[in-house]
Amino acid sequence: MERDPVLDAVGLRLRELRRRRGGTLAELSEATGISVSTLSRLESGGRKPTLELLLALARAYQVPLDQLVGAPPPGDPRIRTRPIRRGGRTLIPLTRQPGGIRAYKMIVPAGEPVGEQKSHEGYEWMYVLSGRLRLRLGEHDFVMKAGEVAEFDTRTPHWFGSVQPIYRASLKFRWTAGCWPSPWDYRWPRESFSGWRLLCKCRMAISWML
Repeated sequence: MERDPVLDAVGLRLRELRRRRGGTLAELSEATGISVSTLSRLESGGRKPTLELLLALARAYQVPLDQLVGAPPPGDPRIRTRPIRRGGRTLIPLTRQPGGIRAYKMIVPAGEPVGEQKSHEGYEWMYVLSGRLRLRLGEHDFVMKAGEVAEFDTRTPHWFGSVQPIYRASLKFRWTAGCWPSPWDYRWPRESFSGWRLLCKCRMAISWML
């Protein structure tokens, strides 16, 4: 059977570590509960190191387990993934592990139609970076602003997306008794998820007799 060079190097590493600390096999045996013969065979390469033995030695030496087995240094931790586009939305993966919790940055386009609420197993956490986001959760309907956070069980029917344009009209009249009304302004802001605002002004003249 082929020998593992990584495991073969563990024995030498254990011996060097013990000698630097100035300890004996008997002292190490008392600290770990491992017999002197087993420790000797570990250091000479005659005994294959197991996780149980290595954990006991790591606790005795107060060093990380990686230091005993000589694990390679971590590589580049930066995540470089390609954006995913689904239904007009852009998802940027922020994690690269295939399982467990997954994190995404999602860009939701303005003016998308309201979708059907769906449910599935899991739990969702979201944070709005900018603009506004509409969240429909069961019978509730929320508009989330930048800096707001929401978390919910995804077994509850839900949908989230851009905020549809909202029109607010304000009418202003100025007149004096017995006179014609003055022209008035009709104004409405339209706000989208992107945070842009459009203010339209229309001047219209209305005439009637008081």
